[in-house]
Amino acid sequence: MGRAMLDRNIDLVYGGGGIGLMGKISQTIKDGGGKIIGVIPKALLAREVGRVDVGELRIVRSMHERKATMAEISDGFIALPGGLGTFEEFCEIVTWAQLGLHAKPIGLLNIESYFDPLIEQFDRAVVEEFAYVDNRRLFLHETDPDRLLDLMQSYTAPQVQQWIDPDEA
Repeated sequence: MGRAMLDRNIDLVYGGGGIGLMGKISQTIKDGGGKIIGVIPKALLAREVGRVDVGELRIVRSMHERKATMAEISDGFIALPGGLGTFEEFCEIVTWAQLGLHAKPIGLLNIESYFDPLIEQFDRAVVEEFAYVDNRRLFLHETDPDRLLDLMQSYTAPQVQQWIDPDEA
C-alpha cells in the first residue's frame, strides 16, 4: 500500500504510530520521500511508539479528537487488517458517510480475505433490511492496493440524506 501511494503521490494521514502495519506503511512512505501527517493522542505517544520523525506529527488530547482531525484532513480512508480499533474506526467513518457528514471514498484492503466476514455482514444487513443498498455502497473493497486506489479515485458517493449538519455534529 505504501508503494502504491508513493507511485500516485498520495499523502499519508494516519494515527501517528510506529508499530504494526501502519508503522511499516509510514516507514515505506517516509523512505520514499512521501508526505506524512500523523495524528496521535498524547496518552498513546509512548505506547504506540509515536513517529516523531514523520513530516508532521499532531499531538491531540483524545481518541475522538484524533479521529475527527484525521477525517477532516483526509481525502479518503482505507482500512487494512487490524483489530478492534480498526473495526471501530471503519464503522464510524462509514456511519459518518451514511449520515451525510462526508462523501469521501472509504476502502477496505481485503488482504488474504481478512475482511470477508465483515463484508458478508454488511451484505446480510442489506438482505435483512437493516441497511439500505445505498449504505452498502458507501465503501469499496479490493485485494490489491492499486486496484483499490483506482476504485477510490473514480468513486462517486451515493446520494444520501444528510441527517446531521456537520457544523453541529
